[in-house]
Amino acid sequence: MPTDADTRDFHEQLKAILPRLRVYALSLTRDRDAADDLVHDTVVKALTGRASFEPGTNLSAWVFRIQRNEFISGLRRQRPSVPVDSAVAESLSHQPHQESRLVMREFMSAFGKLAPTQREALLLAVLEGQSYEVIASHTGVSVGTVKSRISRARDTLERLLLAGDTGTRPASRSERPSRESDAAESDPARERS
Repeated sequence: MPTDADTRDFHEQLKAILPRLRVYALSLTRDRDAADDLVHDTVVKALTGRASFEPGTNLSAWVFRIQRNEFISGLRRQRPSVPVDSAVAESLSHQPHQESRLVMREFMSAFGKLAPTQREALLLAVLEGQSYEVIASHTGVSVGTVKSRISRARDTLERLLLAGDTGTRPASRSERPSRESDAAESDPARERS
């Protein structure tokens, strides 16, 4: 337990190093007001933590360590922050790509299940933007057959993608060609005759 003499001695030594604390604080902060605040905070911490100081050790080293730590803590508390505009923040972030890759993989799997004549008609109409007449002359079938192939291709793609059924399986009885135009899709030579 510190005695009154120890307390007076502690106060006297602390008063003696105040000018050096101020110089050190000025060298750290480079601002008179901030240096005064730092010295004040250092002295308050030293007086509060006086019980942890061991008499007979170097008081000035102990107080300067307190001041240095207080300065560093102040810097951490005042880390600069930059306000980020929402438009800038959105331009810095990117949408995830995983979902679009999965969707494309499912689409390609479903597209591969279409009859070759349906794939050809759909590609020519949708990707190349050709008219039904141009597709009909290119494939050697009637315009009605081209429309039918494109319609059936879209319906099949929609069914496969919505059902999530992109795995390989044989066509059911209801999916097999049943009309004359469907038979022509599977046998192009029959359509020409």
